[in-house]
Amino acid sequence: MENPTGAVVPPISLATTFQQAHPGQATAPEDPNSFGLGYEYSRTGNPTRGALERAIAAAEHARYSVAYSSGSAATSAVVHCLEHGSHIVCVDDVYGGTQRYFRRIVTPTMGMTIEFVDMSTSSSENSDSPLSLEFAPQTKLVWLETPTNPTLKITDISKVAAVTKKQNCLLAVDNTFCSPYFQNPLSLGADLVVHSVTKYIGGHSDVVMGVVCTNREDLYQKLRFTQNGVGAVPSPFDCFLAHRGLKTLHLRMEAAARNAHAIALFLQSHEGVQKVVYPGLSSHPQHELAKRQQHGFGAMITFYCKGGRKEAAVFLKHLRVFALAESLGAVESLAESPSLMTHASVPDEQRAKLGIDDSLIRLSIGVESCRDLIDDLRNSLVVLVESMGGLK
Repeated sequence: MENPTGAVVPPISLATTFQQAHPGQATAPEDPNSFGLGYEYSRTGNPTRGALERAIAAAEHARYSVAYSSGSAATSAVVHCLEHGSHIVCVDDVYGGTQRYFRRIVTPTMGMTIEFVDMSTSSSENSDSPLSLEFAPQTKLVWLETPTNPTLKITDISKVAAVTKKQNCLLAVDNTFCSPYFQNPLSLGADLVVHSVTKYIGGHSDVVMGVVCTNREDLYQKLRFTQNGVGAVPSPFDCFLAHRGLKTLHLRMEAAARNAHAIALFLQSHEGVQKVVYPGLSSHPQHELAKRQQHGFGAMITFYCKGGRKEAAVFLKHLRVFALAESLGAVESLAESPSLMTHASVPDEQRAKLGIDDSLIRLSIGVESCRDLIDDLRNSLVVLVESMGGLK
């Protein structure tokens, strides 16, 4: 029953319950969006959600995907696949909400231990994995972001996967920054791929959602059970919006990445900028790894402005095209201060260790005119330089 009406857009099914022909017999098991289970209650299965899950699975080269009401809910669903007392190895430079969830919810309430490790690797083909000494008998999950949020460190997924397979340990990769268009971790050996659909997949700053993709039947069954049992499901309307956004993902990613590369080149030549971090620049320490592992360099840029908190605030407050806002991955360009915004929950000493100081600014590059974006950055940097009395 694939679009029996011939509609080219999947319909929004708002029904919370579905009429059954016989007691205990779900309706329409032949509908591929029900995955052979039919429909009985919308938390358990919904046609609009099923259509989105199938589309994201295809984009991520996965057999399965399971959607949740937020990226954080998707993260928690992965943790629910583990046993009580498990040990998790997590990349040290990780989204602030993820480290907060691991430190302040998983550790005290689920009997699990979390170890934050620098898992960025050199681009050398012969470099050893930094994970070889980080495992314990109870280590059951390695959690990666690559590139990381916000300092854009890159980890060699294939090398980490080779180690986790030997250790009989799951490897989950948060692929939000690259999107399925620029990176496919399952093809590199990951067991699970997590996306904040809120970002590039949705692409328009109007949906909060998460998804987990996998090729393993056993993990899929656990994820689907958690989706139903915990109930953190996205609404049909949000699924419709995310599905619509997915259709233009390739166009938006190509346009945003082109803008990002031009902007990174501009920033690294400006006197008001201390350092630019972008995987597409040859100055990035894992530039060669990014070329080999990713299909593109993405549209996230981190840079350190001259000065400190005061100067960064001057720069951010004078932007006009860039919006001063959290989140990322949408058609509009955003700028933010991680130390005061997205990563404020990270302990001060950890932020200092990671290099997330008050001069660090994170840019999410959108699809506006590149000339307008560069002009906006230039104008704000002029004000920043003037606030310091000029740098020359």
